[in-house]
Amino acid sequence: MTDHSSYRLLLLFLLLSPCLLMAQVKGVGNVTNVNINGQQVDITTDNAHALVTVYNANVVRVRIDKQALAPDFSYAVIAQPQTTKANITQDASSISISTDSLKVQISKTPFAVTFYTKDGEVISQDEAGLTTSWVNESVTTYKKMQDGERFIGLGEKTGPLDRKGNGYTNWNTDAFGYSTGQDPIYSTIPFYIGIHHNISYGIFLDNTYQTDFNFGASNNRFSSFGARGGEMNYYLIYHKYVADIITAYTALTGRMKMPPLWSLGYQQNRYSYYPETEVFRIAQTLREKKIPADGITLDIHYMDHYKVFTWDQNRFPNPKAMTDKLKDMGFKLTVIVDPGVKIEKGYGVYERGLANDIFAKYPDGTNYSGEVWPGWCHFPDFTNPKARAWWGTEMKKYGDDGISGIWNDMNEIATWGQKIPDNVLFNYDGRMASHLQTHNVYAMQMARASFEGAQKAFNKRPFVLTRAGYAGFQRYSAIWTGDNRAEDSHMLAGVRLLNSLGVSGVAFTGMDIGGFTGNPTPSLFARWMQIGAFNPYFRNHTAVNTKSAEPWTFGEEVLEISRNYVSLRYKLLPYLYSSFYEATQSGLPLMRTLAIDYTFDKNVYDGQFDTQYLFGSAFLVAPFEGDAKFGKVYFPKGKWYDLYSGEVQNGGEQRIIQLSQRKLPVYVKQSSIIPMQSLVQSTSQKPDDILTVHIYQGDVNNSFVYYEDDGESYNYENGAFYKRAIVYDAAHKTITFGKVDGSFASKFNNIKLVMHGFANTSVKINGKQANLNDDFSVLLSPLSKFDPQGSENATEGEKVKSIIVKNDSGQITLAY
Repeated sequence: MTDHSSYRLLLLFLLLSPCLLMAQVKGVGNVTNVNINGQQVDITTDNAHALVTVYNANVVRVRIDKQALAPDFSYAVIAQPQTTKANITQDASSISISTDSLKVQISKTPFAVTFYTKDGEVISQDEAGLTTSWVNESVTTYKKMQDGERFIGLGEKTGPLDRKGNGYTNWNTDAFGYSTGQDPIYSTIPFYIGIHHNISYGIFLDNTYQTDFNFGASNNRFSSFGARGGEMNYYLIYHKYVADIITAYTALTGRMKMPPLWSLGYQQNRYSYYPETEVFRIAQTLREKKIPADGITLDIHYMDHYKVFTWDQNRFPNPKAMTDKLKDMGFKLTVIVDPGVKIEKGYGVYERGLANDIFAKYPDGTNYSGEVWPGWCHFPDFTNPKARAWWGTEMKKYGDDGISGIWNDMNEIATWGQKIPDNVLFNYDGRMASHLQTHNVYAMQMARASFEGAQKAFNKRPFVLTRAGYAGFQRYSAIWTGDNRAEDSHMLAGVRLLNSLGVSGVAFTGMDIGGFTGNPTPSLFARWMQIGAFNPYFRNHTAVNTKSAEPWTFGEEVLEISRNYVSLRYKLLPYLYSSFYEATQSGLPLMRTLAIDYTFDKNVYDGQFDTQYLFGSAFLVAPFEGDAKFGKVYFPKGKWYDLYSGEVQNGGEQRIIQLSQRKLPVYVKQSSIIPMQSLVQSTSQKPDDILTVHIYQGDVNNSFVYYEDDGESYNYENGAFYKRAIVYDAAHKTITFGKVDGSFASKFNNIKLVMHGFANTSVKINGKQANLNDDFSVLLSPLSKFDPQGSENATEGEKVKSIIVKNDSGQITLAY
């Protein structure tokens, strides 16, 4: 070949290269056909099919695929589109959709979507020139990054509160001893909230393949979200407030049911407590040391050679007698379950699994085998309804044995080697799918099987815990953040993880208090126990081959600190239980990043303050390292009371405070309403009959929905609950206890009001004037019959009781 010929070939290659490269990336292309049908727009483009659906006035769904869209199916979304007033029109260049809350414009050349407020401000828009495209089977939507845009959420993700500048992958991973910046870890929640220009919106990408999110990582042009297979399928949620976005997201994906009351108490665990004499020693010591507690958890050593649904008969010869004795002591037992079923002839669980044909399979029909704790195992296909029912049947033994909680572990799926073949097939509720599509949803369906099975086997509300999950798992299970480390940085990273899970629709969350791997210092353990008292799920847990990490193992001072904060939590149970009720109704979490209530305050995203959070609506918690001597706290707008001294701090300020190992910095928001009870040693012990309601003076109105039920059954679903609103009107200085809703009789016969910051003033309590210069009594009938209009007339045969409402000094001491 001559040099001249070589030159011509090189020139031809250079000219064709852009076309060859473009062939590797296939965009949606131009719109070629539009069919408007009610609240839906069916769109055909050069390279794809799209369906845009108005789900309700605030939620719009976008589906795009290279071929015809498959029949709709989701493990996450349980809501159906609502009949909504939607005006949909088109012209030569675009399609316009308008609801009472937002507008959508879809350009036709090329297909691109922009969401606007009703006032025409951009909420979210496709990045021009990129929009949505495929690289092989991976599909990605690119959004223009708005000036100053922030991103929060994505569930169990390490890193800062504001995820701007970072990228994340969702692929459920057994991440033993993970670093504070490691990604991915255990669970997948492909939902985030974007924040810019006083606008907030949510994006939920409902796709169970590996998904990837980029919030300006390695680029300064776009944010993006995409999946390694399947269709582009996302929901845009627009509301003015972040709290309303969380409520809308959980309306789509579901909310938790009321948990059993005992599960809100302190849980003692380690890997592992055995034999049963050790379990009783731990239980007895908790009682002797006056550390309130409700639960003990057994890790894998309770099983016969790690085989699920078995007991080691030498270590635990009579499980039912053990759980009965523990219940007499006020303890419920939770046991771990792993998905792997040991391949062993004669092992009943394995034999019944084979007979029912419920295991995941290779394409040739043979059962997939992987190695884990028991040895070589098969794995139930929890995406198969038949397998979920089988699992529930196997759980009957645990119900017969008196078990109260089920802890789902190793369900990412974890196997030795951490590489389940891509071609393992799953039923996917009759749709058949490979491991690539099933991996991220497997744990959620295991939690579902455990929840549904335990409901029948236990005949009471079960407590279900999972290590991994997918969006919507909050319907079935609580979650903890896996195998963390006994390090200060991990303690604070855990706070961010729980806050991120909360903003992502998961209210019942916790972490291993004290750290799972390694040995905490006494100061770290004390601080972690304090923070744990302000976590939704409060479990102490440490690994095998570590030092014992029960509160009494760190010396008398740490024991006293731990006892004080666990005791405070138990006195707060009426507040906690009512806050969980709120989560079942609105999806709002107990642990609330400050970004929920103070979304556009730049200080809450500052790395100095992004671990601060609200616990429920009242408490501001400021975590710090165990041995820190000083710390800086940011107080958002408003007025804040020091929990311990009653000192008032104005909002909008930063303050350096002196830290003490004995006290976790906690503050109370102005106008807060906090119901508390007398100290008990477990939830099986009845408190005294006075509900103490703390009310903090403030300049803003507030209300609190107080809630009770029996704490263990589902009778509340049929009206057997006790609910009433407590309302504080700041301008008129009135406190009103609303009418009781529900048929359940409260455990408290009396109310005691404790007023903070009301000195030298007067208030009206259900219409009765009270001068707070002195102690005073307000005559009220029992709480269950209290007339919201202030009438003192008791029903026939009812004894009228008096309640002392005191103008106290604002002191709350932790010396219980």
